[in-house]
Amino acid sequence: MFYLIIKRFLDIIFGIIGLIFLVPITIIIKIVYVCTGDFHSVFLKQKRIGKNGKEFWFIKYRTMVIQAEKKLPALLDSNPELKKEYEEYKKLKNDPRITKPGKLIRKLSLDEMPQFLNVLIGNMSLIGNRPYLPQEKKDMGKYFSSIVSVKPGITGYWQVSGHNETTFKERLKLEEEYAKKASLSLDFKIFFKTFGVILRKKGI
Repeated sequence: MFYLIIKRFLDIIFGIIGLIFLVPITIIIKIVYVCTGDFHSVFLKQKRIGKNGKEFWFIKYRTMVIQAEKKLPALLDSNPELKKEYEEYKKLKNDPRITKPGKLIRKLSLDEMPQFLNVLIGNMSLIGNRPYLPQEKKDMGKYFSSIVSVKPGITGYWQVSGHNETTFKERLKLEEEYAKKASLSLDFKIFFKTFGVILRKKGI
């Protein structure tokens, strides 16, 4: 109980700080998109699985073309190698649906910034497992109950333990492990390791 109270207190603090930076960053990203001829919303709103399996609206910056999810089946059917990669990792390392501004947003690790709103609302935490898509529930199998026993987070055990190099199955094992070991000390370790991951991602 003490852990959850402190965790929520820190989430509120970081949520407020994140939202302060969110306004100017959103304006800049909108200008960049408009300059490239993209006048659609810079935000992506999706249904995701939250704590105890309850679905919620997940917010992040849009880094892909409009209706990217609907274009995925055709993309995978047309390229066997991409289909094999997606089945193993549930993501594509060089996804052709990502826009040019989207690549930069991801490189700078800015795409997750709007989730500070989710953190402040309370359906996400700063540290936790990633929120899965509803259609991924069947793929999570026996790991589902453990993973959703904790609130999903912006960053977590999986992100600092390999991220793009881990298969979907390995990711499930890591997130089950976090759910069983969640504590303030582990959260602080993940928090500080996240900065190292971001710096390596930028190539610094």
